[in-house]
Amino acid sequence: MTSKYKVPPGYDPQKDKIEIVEYDPRWPELYFQEEARLQKVLKEIPQFHIEHFGSTSVPGLGAKPIIDIMIAVESRDFWPILIEPIKTLGYNHWEDNPKKDEMFFVKGMPPFGEKRTHHIHVLDFQGFRWKRERLFRDYLRVHIDEARKYEVLKRKLSVKFSTDREAYTEAKTEFINSIHSQIPG
Repeated sequence: MTSKYKVPPGYDPQKDKIEIVEYDPRWPELYFQEEARLQKVLKEIPQFHIEHFGSTSVPGLGAKPIIDIMIAVESRDFWPILIEPIKTLGYNHWEDNPKKDEMFFVKGMPPFGEKRTHHIHVLDFQGFRWKRERLFRDYLRVHIDEARKYEVLKRKLSVKFSTDREAYTEAKTEFINSIHSQIPG
């Protein structure tokens, strides 16, 4: 696999494989523990918002065992001052993230750790991505049959693209867009 994104020196995709596991009822608690840590280190940041999203936030849904967290602040002017406090919690900031609508942090990713445990996506509050991620999460929480279809797809894709996170994510796009087409508004 050749990534179109810059990866850190020493990164080995074989040590960072995509794995879908059964739903773990501890995931919400792991989120709340991390939220408390983030609240503490970001207490000086005015008006920031934090939410659990992604598959680990949907009860019963098998997922990569990585807690996805969204943080948003009222202005991108505050984005740079989030970096150092978040890094104190063991996160690595992806400075070369090509997605200009977010800042991205990861905890535990090899070569910085043994295994990914958390992702943080810093987004615009009430921006397109903030709203889209929440709508998708909330839809799957209510529509269990669609959540099951999503899990089946993710399991297939995790085998097909076990070391290619970009391809795995891209391959889910059609399903995610089909869900969004069903959401009113």
